[in-house]
Amino acid sequence: MMEFLRNTWYVAMWSQDLKAGELVGRTYLNEPVVLFREPDGRVNAIEGICPHRLAPLAMGKLVADGKHIRCGYHGLEFNGAGQCVLNPHASGRIPKNSSVRAYPIVEKHSLVWIWMGDETPDASRIPDFSLLEGDLPVSKRDWLKMDANYQLVVDNLLDLSHTAFLHEGILGGEETIKADLKLEEIGDKIIVNRIMRNVPPPKFHDILFMRDGKNVDYWSNIHWSPPGCLINDTGITRPGASKEDGTGIFGTHFLTPETDTSTWYHFAGVRQNPIVWGEPIDSENMKQIADLRRYAFEVQDKGIIEGQQRMVNHRGSKAKFMPLETDLGTVRVWRIMEARIAAERTRAGQAAA
Repeated sequence: MMEFLRNTWYVAMWSQDLKAGELVGRTYLNEPVVLFREPDGRVNAIEGICPHRLAPLAMGKLVADGKHIRCGYHGLEFNGAGQCVLNPHASGRIPKNSSVRAYPIVEKHSLVWIWMGDETPDASRIPDFSLLEGDLPVSKRDWLKMDANYQLVVDNLLDLSHTAFLHEGILGGEETIKADLKLEEIGDKIIVNRIMRNVPPPKFHDILFMRDGKNVDYWSNIHWSPPGCLINDTGITRPGASKEDGTGIFGTHFLTPETDTSTWYHFAGVRQNPIVWGEPIDSENMKQIADLRRYAFEVQDKGIIEGQQRMVNHRGSKAKFMPLETDLGTVRVWRIMEARIAAERTRAGQAAA
């Protein structure tokens, strides 16, 4: 099984998708989890396996006014802290070791964040995605599941040279293959800046801008925060003009491992410079933009990345990647993650000694 970074915050789901009175069963980092929202809004996440017969707790139901999960197999009840609070059988004695793990949860930036590690969680370490709650127009808060390791999806976003090929006609083309690249490292954040000057506008961006097909300067700056949170600051402007004279999208991407070979992918877009180039979210042009984004993610990215995973599976321990110059951000992130996981492994070993 893959070794994940555990003492960090992962996106569990969009807040809007966790409604009071419903159980949501998901797997994160190979661990089954069940989430539920109490009537007062509090969100709980506990281990999703009943200790009695290992039944999935997500197949149970909420009782006690929505504050307890009743196992659907034999009726044991668990509260939001993971404690077994009711055994309906015989004497009603609650056995030792009957509790399940509870995971720290924070709701922030319209997202539910979960802490899968054993160290004390620090909510200040949640990356800043406050732009999702600001005054700028936000697209649908969407998600999908990819049958691929989460790092493959992170790599895809860190090396956006693929847009000229995989997303040809939507996000790039022949003229956008060449780009000026710059890597920045600020604290624990990696930024890969990509600028293409005086090129035809990609269809996606032309719809947002002048819709005249005339040449533009096209930027795409991807910001990575460990382990899988990214913002793609991308847009176009007239050749030589400032970014403020153009428009674009802040694409937010959240990659959370489900298993070694599957990923929860949550995403949304925030409109740049809507004062000059704004349109109502429900306009036909904005609907077209939303459809193009979904197609690029769900059909094009998903298809090729899941194909990569199949080839990785085929090669097994012999699977290796051959980096190109465009992989400068990808390689840096690999090294950062390897170092962080190694440091976490060392701390765990010291604590166990």
